[in-house]
Amino acid sequence: MKSALTTTQPGDTTEASTPRRTTIYDSNIELNAINPRHSEAVGTAPEFSLPPVDRGKDAWLFLLSAFILEILVWGFPFAYGIFQEYYTSHPPFEGEHNIAIIGTCAMGLMYLSSPLVFGMLAWYPKLRRPCILIGLIIMCLSLGLSSLSTTVPHLIASQGVFYAIGGALCYSPAITFMDEWFVKRKGMAFGMMWAGTGLGGVILPLLLQFLLNKYGFRTTLRVWAVVLFAATAPLYMFLKPRLPVAQTTNHRAFNLFFLKNKSFLLLQLGNILEGFGYFVPSIYLPTYAKSLGASNSVSALTLILINIAAVFGCVVMGWIVDRWHITTCIFVSTVGSTLSVFLLWGFSTHLSLLLVFCVMYGLFAGSYTTTYPGIMKVVSKNQQTADPTMVFAVLVAGRGIGNVACGPVSEALIRAGEVGQKGLYNSEYGPLVLFTGISAALGGLSCFGRKLGWF
Repeated sequence: MKSALTTTQPGDTTEASTPRRTTIYDSNIELNAINPRHSEAVGTAPEFSLPPVDRGKDAWLFLLSAFILEILVWGFPFAYGIFQEYYTSHPPFEGEHNIAIIGTCAMGLMYLSSPLVFGMLAWYPKLRRPCILIGLIIMCLSLGLSSLSTTVPHLIASQGVFYAIGGALCYSPAITFMDEWFVKRKGMAFGMMWAGTGLGGVILPLLLQFLLNKYGFRTTLRVWAVVLFAATAPLYMFLKPRLPVAQTTNHRAFNLFFLKNKSFLLLQLGNILEGFGYFVPSIYLPTYAKSLGASNSVSALTLILINIAAVFGCVVMGWIVDRWHITTCIFVSTVGSTLSVFLLWGFSTHLSLLLVFCVMYGLFAGSYTTTYPGIMKVVSKNQQTADPTMVFAVLVAGRGIGNVACGPVSEALIRAGEVGQKGLYNSEYGPLVLFTGISAALGGLSCFGRKLGWF
């Protein structure tokens, strides 16, 4: 039967300031008003309570499950640098071109497909929870197919494209549920969730490096497929919406007029430009560390340090996004990441300085996407009809543009030659450093919008 839901929307400031349990009254109340006999037959209408937002056991169990899901789904492609180093130095892929495209394809397509996936979930809300399991199965099958690959195009299709499809389907519902569970503490909640990517980038490189060295890539991919399924399936119990799904067949309309908003366009431009260079260090750092004489474990440490620092960066950025203006948050991330690239990575001819760069880059650049809740808040304030989840989806897609382009662009840049006389600028990695630093600096374009009065 239909139910009358007395609640506020996730963006409602009343609910945000005073989280409370929400009451649902059964439609028998309406029937009692029409037919007194119905009231006598069924008695007093029961009440049902929804769990509160921003607090309570259910909200924290959901956030914990979303955090673990983040580790499992995103941690694997973010640790691709370990596979990059292995594929380029072991048969049957040794000496092949376009190996970098595998990792950027996996992450890039997960990003780029977000508007389609979020649009589908908005149009068919009943599919949100089933998509988690469907996506999980696709991811596991893609890893199994990857273990059978004999050419780079095979890996691009399986470990890249198919993994991205499964990951997007499995992960996206959790974002739509987050918008229901957390309102006042939304930035903090997203920051804690996205810290899972950093933690996954700490644990997975160690595990993958061990498995690759001992068993090779085929067994490694099969083992991870089993671990991924066994660890993700139990989370399904807690990855659920706070609000009941409408029982009607009416599709939920969503508004994309925010795409014409000049504030959003400037924020999105900075987001896209920052994404072009963000992924370059994670692809090439293990290989560069090897050229400095690092062992396998130390080369993996470069990714581990970036991801450890990103955990703290995301949590801190999530905290300040709930308190500071969005352009201030972006400015902090931009300045820190730009300086670390030009001054630390650019002159890291010794392993110790390279490791310092990894920490600083992870802390500042790794927290950039945690500004998304702040962007969602700004856009929703400027255009109240905007759907926050679609704003998020478009931002993620913008990130994917840079990510997909990063693979082929970086492949070309590393063959371009030196761009300077000192440090890494006087090596084949010089163009990569320059490209990454400029990209990081352009990520702060939106800061000028505040000076122009656009925010």
